[in-house]
Order: sequence, then C-alpha cells, then structure tokens
Amino acid sequence: MSTDGLIVVDKSGGMTSHDVVARIRRLAGTRRVGHGGTLDPMATGVLVIGVGRATRLLTYVIGADKSYAATIRLGQATVTDDAEGDVIATTPVGPLTDGAVRDALAGLTGEIDQVPSAVSAIKINGQRAYKRVREGESVELPARRVTVSRLDVLAIRRDLPDVVDVDIEVACSTGTYIRAIARDAGQLLGVGGHLSALRRTAVGGFTLAEAGTLDELAHRAPAVVNLPLTVAAERFFPRRDATAEETKVLSHGGPLDPVGRTGPYAVFDPAGGLIAIVSERAGRARAEIVFAPA
Repeated sequence: MSTDGLIVVDKSGGMTSHDVVARIRRLAGTRRVGHGGTLDPMATGVLVIGVGRATRLLTYVIGADKSYAATIRLGQATVTDDAEGDVIATTPVGPLTDGAVRDALAGLTGEIDQVPSAVSAIKINGQRAYKRVREGESVELPARRVTVSRLDVLAIRRDLPDVVDVDIEVACSTGTYIRAIARDAGQLLGVGGHLSALRRTAVGGFTLAEAGTLDELAHRAPAVVNLPLTVAAERFFPRRDATAEETKVLSHGGPLDPVGRTGPYAVFDPAGGLIAIVSERAGRARAEIVFAPA
C-alpha cells in the first residue's frame, strides 16, 4: 500500500515528465500519481511528484515560482528554441560584446510579455502546439505576462568559434519559458539563440537538496514518498489548527470563521492530521479541497 505524499525527484535528461510518473507508479504500487509541472526531456532537476491523496496538492505546486540554472547558446537559432531541435539559422557572433549580452538579458527581466515557444505543451483548439508544429503547421502563440524576478549572468564563454555560451540562473513565475528567454535574447542581439542546457533547481520551497534520482528511489521502493501528506502540506502552506468542533464542520465541507489570512492555508485537526486546504472569501474560511481520512 502506497503512502500519500510528495516526492521530490531529480529528473535525468532524456526522459519526459510522463516517463517519471510511469516509473513512480510501478515503484509506489499505485496508479494515483501525478506531477507538479512539466520538465522538457532535455531538462534535468526538480520534478515534484504527488502520490495518492497528495495528487490534490499538485495544482498549488504547479502554480509555484521556479528556479533554474541554464546555458544559452548565441549564434544559432533552432526550431524548438532548445538543443533538441534542428538548427534553422546560424549567425557569426563576431563583435558581440559581454556588455551587449548583459544588456539584452537585463531587458528580459521583471514583468514581461513573453511569447511561449511554438514547440510547447500549450493547447490550441484542443491540440498541443508541439503536435501542430511537428505536423508542419506554422504556430503563433499569444504573448503571456510572466515575471522573471531574477536573472543572473554567471559566465559568458567563447569556447567554440562563432558561438557565445552564456550561463545564467533564473527565478521566475510559473508559465515562464526559459527557452523563450534564450530565443528572445538571440533576437535582440541579432544573432539568434537557443537553450543548450537546463536544470530546474527549485519549485516553490522544494529544492535539489532534498531531491532523489529514480535509481535512488528504486532502492527505497515501495517507500518512495519522502514528504508524507501532512508534512508536505505544512511545508507548502501556512498552518491553522482547528478545534474538534471546527474539524467536524470543515470535514463535512462547512465554513469556518476567518482568521484574516490571504491566500490558501492548510487546516489540521487536533491529532495533527490534514483536514483541508482553505481560503478566505466573503467573510468565511471555505475549503478548496477536503481530504477524506486515509
């Protein structure tokens, strides 16, 4: 019997997020497994997996801020805006200065309107954009408002002729495409660009420090959950402790008196069990999700 909770996986390259979910299903011995935000096959790093009742927390995980370490290659544009796609244009970077590179990336920070990569999982009329592109369609996606709260340039390297590699660290809102930052930097500089490496270092408060590879998790199977449901909820949300009477009301879907908190929070029963995720509106604290007893 699997335990309800979250697993912080350090995904290896070459796997889809769905591949990871399928593997965890086998290791945990349950079909009820999901992930909290897709990572491209090329990318490595933090992928938060929900098991059992904790899959209901994933909607909040998906909306959390993310952090990445990445490398942008300037001088080559690709069809996918990353290293997985064919190179469609090369432009010698010749006189490109470090200052120009830093200025271009500085212009892609803060609140920006970003056009997602055409080869993305966004749906257009019910079909994923990447499927339309692979079928030969030209896809134009509308710009979306995202926030790049931090973009640090760690190194600007000229190890190979005709290209410049830029190592960066990024902290951003959900829905931000690091591939699109690489593409847009290349366009601003007039030389084209794509993402040549990507590692997700954090999703909300979940970091690589507590992540395990699938091989490491396989050694622990079926005890693969490292953050049981109550621990995961306490890590991710502010905590409210309910009385026995409040527990009874809330577990049946009834509202509680508000305590003046903005945003969702987790409510625990007197025994320390998770009852619900609650948010306050119209003067009442109402459950967004009620967790039935295990």
